[in-house]
Amino acid sequence: MLNGDKQKRALGRGLSALIPQAAPPPATAAAVVAPPEPAPPPKGSVIKLPIEAIKRDNLQPRRHFDEAKLRELTESIKTQGVLQPVLVRKDGDGFKLIAGERRWRASQAAGLHEIPAIVREVTEVEAFELALVENLQRADLDPMEEAEGYHRLVEEFGLTQDQVAQRVGKERSTVANALRLLGLPDEVKRMVAEGALSAGHARALLGVPRIPEMTELAAQVAARKLSVRDTEKLVQQAKGSAKASKDSATPNKKPSPQVKSLVEELQRLLGTKVRLVEKGSGKGTIEVDYFSYDDLDRILKVLRKE
Repeated sequence: MLNGDKQKRALGRGLSALIPQAAPPPATAAAVVAPPEPAPPPKGSVIKLPIEAIKRDNLQPRRHFDEAKLRELTESIKTQGVLQPVLVRKDGDGFKLIAGERRWRASQAAGLHEIPAIVREVTEVEAFELALVENLQRADLDPMEEAEGYHRLVEEFGLTQDQVAQRVGKERSTVANALRLLGLPDEVKRMVAEGALSAGHARALLGVPRIPEMTELAAQVAARKLSVRDTEKLVQQAKGSAKASKDSATPNKKPSPQVKSLVEELQRLLGTKVRLVEKGSGKGTIEVDYFSYDDLDRILKVLRKE
């Protein structure tokens, strides 16, 4: 009996040896599983982006930045961080700014390597509209930048003035008046961009038909800090004087070089328009323009050397 049990156990071992069994995987050979790709952030969510991955967009309507205010923002970011994310759009391997260029510049100056951002999927024209509207809402654009922004929407993107007004939330007349500023000579545009003249001053000066006279009057307005109302009066007087001179001028009657030099010296001294009418025999009349009682008082102080 015992011998029979031994034979059965031997037979069992023989069958196990003849029939191969699936070998269990080694305990140390763990399967390599690729980590799941991170889900893209929800649209409109704030993410951190490397500052060097963000570039300035040439479509940005803003050109001028107040250096003092930029330094203040830089110091604020150093202590408080960036409190409001910038708005960007995807551009190849990086991003382009839509809104928040001051924050982006100040963050670089503050030595930050990342900045909070919101990525928007927009077309080029939509990106420009967003940038323009954001700057208009913050009153960050000077009048010339605003006018140039509207002009680009019309010329480069084919919008009508009505469509521009609708897109940026302005009256059509506001857009039309802004576009008129593009007809100013370069020197007057510079005064408007730098804040020496307001858009109201500039629109009044557009009534002067000749560019040299317009530039001269613009310099007077800026130097004397005239109001828009006084500027309008100045323009009307200049137009009236030009018409009177044209009507009364004769082909052979021109002021002598000495008289012309005296008039120019008086204008520099008094800071206003001066006319000298010769009546013959060394006689004549001097006319001095003033535009308010305060302006007249200023002229009198110059004459009194006060």
